[in-house]
Amino acid sequence: MKRVVLFLATNIAILVVLSIVLRLLGVHRILDDTGVGLNYYNLLVLSAVIGFGGSFISLAISKWMAKRMTGAKVIVTPRNDTESWLLEVVRKQARAAGIGMPEVAIFDSQTPNAFATGMRRDNALVAVSAGLLRTMNKDEVEAVLGHEISHVANGDMVTLTLIQGVVNTFVIFLSRIVGHFVDRVILKNEEGHGIGFFVTTIAAQIVFGILASTIVFWFSRQREFRADAGSSRLSGREKMISALEKLRRSSTEPLPDQMSAFGISGKQDKKSSWKDLFMTHPPLEDRIAALKNARD
Repeated sequence: MKRVVLFLATNIAILVVLSIVLRLLGVHRILDDTGVGLNYYNLLVLSAVIGFGGSFISLAISKWMAKRMTGAKVIVTPRNDTESWLLEVVRKQARAAGIGMPEVAIFDSQTPNAFATGMRRDNALVAVSAGLLRTMNKDEVEAVLGHEISHVANGDMVTLTLIQGVVNTFVIFLSRIVGHFVDRVILKNEEGHGIGFFVTTIAAQIVFGILASTIVFWFSRQREFRADAGSSRLSGREKMISALEKLRRSSTEPLPDQMSAFGISGKQDKKSSWKDLFMTHPPLEDRIAALKNARD
């Protein structure tokens, strides 16, 4: 229930901010002065503000949301040897990757998982689950941390946000064009927008959104291979292979949907041609094979 409330509250806040921005820019209307044709400039700006605005606001509050959605507790003063070791490993890897020291946190989950998020490379958050620390040895945990540090060093969060912003913009823009076409040409509405516009726009936005999401998911899968390779450089290839093998044998509980792309392991459905298009992570078998076949 708490996660749902946080999710709804965040979206309401984003809508309020975007509404204020649109009013200030004077682009809250998408019809021309006659009320008959579309003002494509206003529509494009409106689409970009909503598309990029929502993505960047989500990125800006990603650390805050991640901590509350997973209950991650940042290690400020180490309470035991494990926490001291985690901080030291992350500090060493961050230095080697050329980024600032991230916040390091542990979240309460009995299955092995980890994630990294944050708006800037030098102010990120890296978190591991209690289950990961319990089921993996130090070499494997080090490899998982190297994977997450590589995500931060590669700027994956920002790049994913930019791609999502572009996708959102075109989905919003094209769906309203389709809605306008149906309203004018098929339903013969001659002024303003009728119910047909709104129904068609919503339907088109859903269809375009599903199709466009395959682009985002494709990038998400590619960045997992890059982060695995980065971990190999930071901690060693065999350590990363061993960690992935351990994940493959484990029953991994996925992170909340809004954060699934940022975890070490996503939902691992059986391989199928169409489901693969909507996976945030490649199958663990493919990631292991890529590491084994990589050149030194």
